[in-house]
Amino acid sequence: MNFSFAEAVKIANQAMASQIKRNLTDIEIIVLEGAWNRLEYDQMAAQNQYATSYISQDVAPKLWKNLSEALGEKVKKSNFKEALKRRWEQQSTDEEPPSQFSANVDSISALPTLSQLNCYVERPPIEGICYETLLQPGALIRIKAPTLMGKTYLVNRILAQLTTQNFQTANLSLELADRRTHFTNLDKFLRWLCLNIGRELQLPNQLDEYWDEEGMGSKVSCTTYVEEYLLAQSDRPVVFCLDNVDLIFPYPEVYEDFFGLLRSWYEKARSRLTWQKLRLVIVHATDVYIRLNINQSPFNVGLPIELMEFTQEQVQSFAGQHGLNYSPQQSKLLMQMVGGHPYLLQQAFAHLKNHPHISLEQLLTAAPTDSGIYGSHLRERWVNLQQHPNCIAALKTVVQAKMPVQLESLAAYQLYSMGLVKLAGNQAQLRCQLYQQYFNVQLGNEK
Repeated sequence: MNFSFAEAVKIANQAMASQIKRNLTDIEIIVLEGAWNRLEYDQMAAQNQYATSYISQDVAPKLWKNLSEALGEKVKKSNFKEALKRRWEQQSTDEEPPSQFSANVDSISALPTLSQLNCYVERPPIEGICYETLLQPGALIRIKAPTLMGKTYLVNRILAQLTTQNFQTANLSLELADRRTHFTNLDKFLRWLCLNIGRELQLPNQLDEYWDEEGMGSKVSCTTYVEEYLLAQSDRPVVFCLDNVDLIFPYPEVYEDFFGLLRSWYEKARSRLTWQKLRLVIVHATDVYIRLNINQSPFNVGLPIELMEFTQEQVQSFAGQHGLNYSPQQSKLLMQMVGGHPYLLQQAFAHLKNHPHISLEQLLTAAPTDSGIYGSHLRERWVNLQQHPNCIAALKTVVQAKMPVQLESLAAYQLYSMGLVKLAGNQAQLRCQLYQQYFNVQLGNEK
């Protein structure tokens, strides 16, 4: 039998299930198929309406890292096919029975196609409002939602629309910065920012020609670089999307000047033609709990957008995009466990589509356990909580309460940004039964 792409995905899923405790995600399959067909990351992104940076700087590096761990050898875009083929050839004829994580890929038809992977649930009127706003000179949008609530999908959708209107786009996540290096030194952070925005715009690095930290200072150097170089290259509008900006909230040595800088760029669009070409999109996972001068904050101007959970109608639409014809009763049953959480729903739908022998009831029974489809996701949240003792104490209060409870502000914001709680002011409650059941067990085992 020839080593086909279907076999490659099957081997990758088996290795991932064994070591990482999860299957490949839909976007990871897109990257694998693109690499299999020798596509560049920008081609994969264009074909599937994703930002190039999301594919090349986020999904792909994590995929090769996970496959390296799963296969026990260094895996990258140039050698993954050979690595998977070696594992395929090593397998004995007597394979182990598939676990609940292993994919049912007896044929290529069992794999989702690229068109099937382009699932997107509209959240009207949000998409239209964002698009129309960014068509306006000097616009600024602030998108807030906890992690895994669909911010990246929304941004990619909007940016893809704007590129059809001859916009240039630069989509950069602060998650890619080195916190120990860039978040503790303003000059290094601003140079990193300008360099990577330039790369997103496919412009060569000209920092040394414009930067004068000693003479002009970092902020003026950065502003000059943006105005006289990045924005001056063409007459086309330019969108700067800055994702995960809340990562610098713990670093006042950077955030005070950086956020003041963003506000100044927004204000410049009122009087300067060059700056009217700039549109800013600021994406963050938590409320702004830092102290900022009201006149130097970008968080009290522009258009605020907060992503909410999917409604039942949207959940049924999402299921339909995965080829699942769900009744209202089935949608309610799933939502009783995970609510309208986009990521948790996507994981359930993808698993049920690829494992037709597993019923929704069976999936939900195992869902809040380490052996269920959310085991890896739940363990990651638990490990993250271990690094924040104040959050563990706050979460325990929420788990044990029968009604929403008042929390200390910082802990409330942190739990919200992790996606674990819903907030009404500082009143918090667990986001869904999945978290209630899992963390009730984990916190009960804490000594």
